[in-house]
Amino acid sequence: MKEQLEKIYADASKDIENAVTSGDIDEIKNKYLSRKGELNSIKKNLKDLSVEDKKNVGSLANEIAQKLEAAVAQKFETIYRKELDEKLQKEKIDITMPGKFIPQGKVHPLTQTTNEIVDIFHSLGFSLVGNQNSPEVETEYYNFDMLNIPKDHPARDVQDTFYCNLASNVVLRSQTSGAQIHVMEEQKPPIRIIAPGRVYRNEDVNARKNNFFHQIEGLLVDKNITMGDLKGVLNEFIRLYFGESRQTRFRSSFFPFTEPSVEIDVQCIMCGGKGCRVCSGTGWLEILGAGMVDVNVLKGVGIDPEVYSGFAFGMGVERLAMLKYAVDDIRQFFNNDARFLNQF
Repeated sequence: MKEQLEKIYADASKDIENAVTSGDIDEIKNKYLSRKGELNSIKKNLKDLSVEDKKNVGSLANEIAQKLEAAVAQKFETIYRKELDEKLQKEKIDITMPGKFIPQGKVHPLTQTTNEIVDIFHSLGFSLVGNQNSPEVETEYYNFDMLNIPKDHPARDVQDTFYCNLASNVVLRSQTSGAQIHVMEEQKPPIRIIAPGRVYRNEDVNARKNNFFHQIEGLLVDKNITMGDLKGVLNEFIRLYFGESRQTRFRSSFFPFTEPSVEIDVQCIMCGGKGCRVCSGTGWLEILGAGMVDVNVLKGVGIDPEVYSGFAFGMGVERLAMLKYAVDDIRQFFNNDARFLNQF
């Protein structure tokens, strides 16, 4: 057995010397030092030896095992450091190189425009209407009746309004103006609110119209509110949104829920007021409709028009975005063309 132990030690020492990888070291451990290894096999046969031989052979086996374990540990440390250095060199990162571009999503230009408009009116003291008071699926009562729009008004025709199958009087709202009725039924003056949202109209889709678009409704009701207040608020909004140099004009108009009513134009952003195809040569573009709240609307929600007065306005988000960013086709906002959207 002594000769066997010396041969095992010589073979193991040679294998350790020739080991190149940490995998080679694992194989050496399994071959010589594991429970099923060659050294352990020798130790299992010690019981068949005499007491004297058992003592000598056992002592030699333990000595060889200790020497091999030390040699294996030393060789493993050398190989491990070498492999680690090679790995670090291979995976080294040059921190001076520019990073990889990872494209990120952006806020849609219509959402950007809505947020900007809401922020401006917040700064002017207006509060945002909650979704519960500004539903997209509405009844004729809130979409038409309470806004002083008579039964025979052409806007109520199925050719202009989307009616739902839920009931004969349920529609997809054609304007966000119904939000002001919901608020005035729940809240007494003073009231100062804005209500952004999606609206639907049975329109032919072209460069300037879509059957689905976005509006922002505004309402202010308090004592001693006049047309001068309306003009002051809207002129300040236009100044903050378009810039100091944008000229405006107020034209008389008609809306069933306001009296008197006006439409507000801004100088054409495309031609600077000189006249072009976009503004039909007039140099002006309409951006919103407004007016003093009709007394019938106030009476309908229980507000005394002898004590309170107010103004309302409604603007198209798409129209304002088109004018600010010189977009000449409303369909661009809905085509999901990344080349267009990446410009914002």
